[in-house]
Amino acid sequence: MQVAAAPPSIPVGKIKSFGPFGPKYEVGQALHPLDDGDWMIEVTMVETGEKAEYRLTHLSDDPEAH
Repeated sequence: MQVAAAPPSIPVGKIKSFGPFGPKYEVGQALHPLDDGDWMIEVTMVETGEKAEYRLTHLSDDPEAH
């Protein structure tokens, strides 16, 4: 029997960027856990409104946008 993992704390609504000079995105909700213990998070690109899935470990490494 598989036990559902509780989603981690996510900074929903925070604006971050892909690296120091990358495009800005808004952090959304946790979508689903991955087999390696990471989570997929929904992000929305600020400039285009496009939605994408992004790993929580990568999101955690990205800086807040300025």
